[in-house]
Amino acid sequence: MMLAGRGVTVFVTGLAMWLASRLLGSPGLEVIAIGIAALPLLAAMAAKRGARRILVRRRLSDVRVKPGSRVMVTLDVENRSPIATSFLLLEDRLPTPLGRAARLVIGGIRPGLHERATYTLVPQSRGRYLLGPLVVDVSDPFALTRLRLEFPERDELLVAPEIEDLGASPDPASGPSFGASRARQLFRTGQEYYTMRQYQEGDDLRRIHWPSVARTGELMIRQDESTRRASGLVFLDTRTAALGRTHTPAFERGVSAAASIGVLLARRGFVLRLATTELPAAALSEDRFMDALTGISHAEVRSMGPALAHLRAGSSPDTSLVFVSAPPVPAEVGPLIRAGAGFGQKLAVLIYPTDPLRLPPERQAQLEGRASQARLSLARAGWDVLVLPPSMRLQERWHTPLERPLARTV
Repeated sequence: MMLAGRGVTVFVTGLAMWLASRLLGSPGLEVIAIGIAALPLLAAMAAKRGARRILVRRRLSDVRVKPGSRVMVTLDVENRSPIATSFLLLEDRLPTPLGRAARLVIGGIRPGLHERATYTLVPQSRGRYLLGPLVVDVSDPFALTRLRLEFPERDELLVAPEIEDLGASPDPASGPSFGASRARQLFRTGQEYYTMRQYQEGDDLRRIHWPSVARTGELMIRQDESTRRASGLVFLDTRTAALGRTHTPAFERGVSAAASIGVLLARRGFVLRLATTELPAAALSEDRFMDALTGISHAEVRSMGPALAHLRAGSSPDTSLVFVSAPPVPAEVGPLIRAGAGFGQKLAVLIYPTDPLRLPPERQAQLEGRASQARLSLARAGWDVLVLPPSMRLQERWHTPLERPLARTV
């Protein structure tokens, strides 16, 4: 509670009149002076009594949004006191990436009624943001005092990574979709896992596996393993030495690529798992997978050895591996190939930490040479490899012809 500028003026005026009344010996003037000096104190008591029964609630139009989306924030202010309020100044504090605190003014609210104030946020960066606390400045009807109320309740806004649609070709009229071919090759569904056995009388002839017949000379039947379900492991290299720090273009492109491929896996029926440089693989639902990537940040770790050891220990032939990182240095390529040897289909998304075109010619040649060497080594080991600069969308590279067969001719 504090006196406003007007309240200080009134109090000083009352005090001056009281001194004058004492000097002049005027009892009537003294009574008036005491009343004027006491007015700010009485106003403060009234404001404090009414402020105790003011309730404020915050509502978000959506708690999970994409970067660049508009979020409407509504503040409901209810007056449960028996007297009307004067104007209220609301200040909703925001994290620095979302801009300055939102300041709004509401006129007087009658007893038992409520008013609404709204403002709009347009978050541009992925992350978890806490809105609040909310501060309300309450004044008395004469604007002599000001009481500051703080409501500690906070609401979380999740700004998810950008998700690209990798299932559809950007130009259907241009011909067959290489993206669909890549998805079929890399991401088999659980129905595609089967075992073989000899033909028995009464078996469905449509289930004869002719390649096995040609190889063995006997009729072989494909028997589905209905209890088996494919899984997909998305590994995101969060080292600053790889993709840089949080909110840099390369790091955010890596998070977006991991999110886009992970969503594709989940929607094709895979058991989805996520691992990072610091965190071992864990099975997650699609929503929890996106929540984890929403709050992910860089790690001050230099070696990828322990993370690759965890990958290798958890490998399985019915698991597709997606590895998202910068082009590895030659010393890291061998351990990466060994870590991925136990997986089924494997995809490496290699993102340049800096756009090569913005580098001096010598550094550009060095970075592109490192990427080419890593791509060829991984492709020869059975990986599908995509290399892109941080300014390029994954969808543009996803719908290009598969690169792995080309490596065999090099």
